Amino acid sequence: MEATGVLPFVRGVDLSGNDFKGGYFPENVKAMTSLRWLKLNRTGLCYLPEELAALQKLEHLSVSHNNLTTLHGELSSLPSLRAIVARANSLKNSGVPDDIFKLDDLSVLDLSYNQLTECPRELENAKNMLVLNLSHNSIDTIPNQLFINLTDLLYLDLSENRLESLPPQMRRLVHLQTLVLNGNPLLHAQLRQLPAMTALQTLHLRNTQRTQSNLPTSLEGLSNLADVDLSCNDLTRVPECLYTLPSLCRLNLSSNQITELSLCIDQWVHVETLNLSRNQLTSLPSAICKLSKLKKLYLNSNKLDFDGLPSGIGKLTNLEEFMAANNNLELIPESLCRCPKLRKLVLNKNRLVTLPEAIHFLTEIEVLDVRENPNLVMPPKPVDRATEWYNIDFSLQNQLRLAGASPATVAAAAAGSGPKDPLARKMRLRRRKDSAQDDQAKQVLKGMSDVAQEKNKKQEESTDAQAPGGKVRRWDQGLEKPRLDYSEFFTEDVGQLPGLTIWQIENFVPVLVEEALHGKFYEADCYIVLKTFLDDSGSLNWEIYYWIGGEATLDKKACSAIHAVNLRNYLGAECRTVREEMGDESEEFLQVFDNDISYIEGGTASGFYTVEDTHYITRMYRVYGKKNIKLEPVPLKGASLDPRNMSGLAACAWSARATSSTPSPGASMPGAPSARPWPRTDWHSPRLGEEEEGALSTFC
Repeated sequence: MEATGVLPFVRGVDLSGNDFKGGYFPENVKAMTSLRWLKLNRTGLCYLPEELAALQKLEHLSVSHNNLTTLHGELSSLPSLRAIVARANSLKNSGVPDDIFKLDDLSVLDLSYNQLTECPRELENAKNMLVLNLSHNSIDTIPNQLFINLTDLLYLDLSENRLESLPPQMRRLVHLQTLVLNGNPLLHAQLRQLPAMTALQTLHLRNTQRTQSNLPTSLEGLSNLADVDLSCNDLTRVPECLYTLPSLCRLNLSSNQITELSLCIDQWVHVETLNLSRNQLTSLPSAICKLSKLKKLYLNSNKLDFDGLPSGIGKLTNLEEFMAANNNLELIPESLCRCPKLRKLVLNKNRLVTLPEAIHFLTEIEVLDVRENPNLVMPPKPVDRATEWYNIDFSLQNQLRLAGASPATVAAAAAGSGPKDPLARKMRLRRRKDSAQDDQAKQVLKGMSDVAQEKNKKQEESTDAQAPGGKVRRWDQGLEKPRLDYSEFFTEDVGQLPGLTIWQIENFVPVLVEEALHGKFYEADCYIVLKTFLDDSGSLNWEIYYWIGGEATLDKKACSAIHAVNLRNYLGAECRTVREEMGDESEEFLQVFDNDISYIEGGTASGFYTVEDTHYITRMYRVYGKKNIKLEPVPLKGASLDPRNMSGLAACAWSARATSSTPSPGASMPGAPSARPWPRTDWHSPRLGEEEEGALSTFC
């Protein structure tokens, strides 16, 4: 490098990739007196060049990926130095000078990928430190005084060390935004410092032996936390503290032992990336369809099948990547092909038989991976014009717009459009997903139809079924419909005043629920909800729902449906009874409770009888007497066995067979056999063994 007149005006230079081994370093660098930043990465340096001492205005020095064993030199004489990046070298504790931490402006220090076994001494004196990276070393402890002065830290990376605990003074890091602790054996660390770090935005705890018991119970104060990584741990379910994070955007729970997801995941309204790969999931709750901002969903290496994917997954209109490789999928929901922004669909290593025909209408798809599905048959590609009729908008305002109507007319049509038919919406949500069940249902209906036709045919052929006038009556027209009395279930004034009435199913019968408990549903119960209101003409009208809990038994489900119909008949209402399932309630049902419903664990017992095991009490008696045999109760233990009275054992066995009632103490037994007396037995052992004690105790 030749000396020129411009060198004193150079502000930054990157000499990375050059070969400065053997002590060679360009001397003209010291002429760059105005240099602000200098990069010497991958240059083979073994020590810092002496020419650095002339760079009094140097602020940023990067010497990564070299062979440095020490940073001793002229660094402490650079008053403007703000950042030192010396990652991926061979630095040991003795190679980090103490005096660099006296630099007033030092705010960035990266000593990662080195050979440190402890934190650098005097590091706590760097009071203006903002970024500290000590990852990928062999540090096993953090001194308590380290974070007393480093309260302005914004970024802290201590990952891939040997830390087993964290100092309690970490709660002083109230400005910390990023905390990375991956790869540390923190099994016994409770992380009680986390709730105090109110500015935290990124928290990575990958492979830190996290379980349900060593995580904080609540993180409500971390309102800015957006990125959480808890992968490669021992979690069996999603920690409760994650549901209360209002700003959560990215969540990684891969490589755990999670078997199911809670319905509370609908609180993650801002989540964009959700990684649940390599768990034990067999199904996804329908609440996942409410994550309207979700863009990336990873479900690789679980146990999901077709029933495990909710049919409403097409509601994820922002979904861009869906990965479910290495599962048990035979089909995928057709609604998944209605995600307009889907770019990557990975379904390799499944049991796919075919794909929905709508797969051809994913216009934004870039990656479609269906490898290692040996039975897969791709659906036929539709004709060219088929796309014109797919997802067509038949709304009134769109048709007016196509017809050339004025914007005012289109806006008026949009404002005047009524709500969608709730029954149609219910039918779409309740569609059966298993084609085998559909075929079986069709066979049952066909069989019932054949039976009815056969009966009608017999009625037509029978002359006894002739009605007056020579007309043949249907076989079911001659049946007398019984008069039903619902007053034992519902009071006379039910549905006569506007308001809300709720019944809970108990022992096959609807029981009225107090008004204070309206909107609170037990997960193992079923309810009937009656909404009474006045229509436009001032007449009474009703809406009847029956709500099914996720853990409800079969008798409660059936009774709620039956009594909902009974209530409709009792009122003479023309409305339909609407089925509502836990976690999949319709908007109309939620509006009845002003969108404020809650679930409570538990419920009443089933109405079916249960069989309880009979418990028998073991007792011990002393049997004595010859002609009049008597029983005397003794404690049930080996010490009560007297060798002198062992001849009474046979009588004890006889008495157990002769009577089922408990004899009174000292009672005589006249019915006992009085044949020959029992022969005398000589006992040589003063104490019975444990096996004999257990056998005799059970025998008597």
